[in-house]
Amino acid sequence: MKKFLAVLAVSLLTATAAQAAEFGEVDTDADGAITLEEAVAAMPDLTEDAFAAADTDEDGSLNPDEFAAMSN
Repeated sequence: MKKFLAVLAVSLLTATAAQAAEFGEVDTDADGAITLEEAVAAMPDLTEDAFAAADTDEDGSLNPDEFAAMSN
């Protein structure tokens, strides 16, 4: 439940920024994953906890599906 609420908070805080930013625009090094640094550059209000909540596979980065879920 705690993780769900964190993901919901991420969605609410970053919905506008995430909708405006496409995955490819945020993935500045084009490696197919978005790091915390890349995400914060595109969404300055994003917290480390919110990023971790969105990183559902816990690999330290966001894949396209995790990034898309942030804006839903």
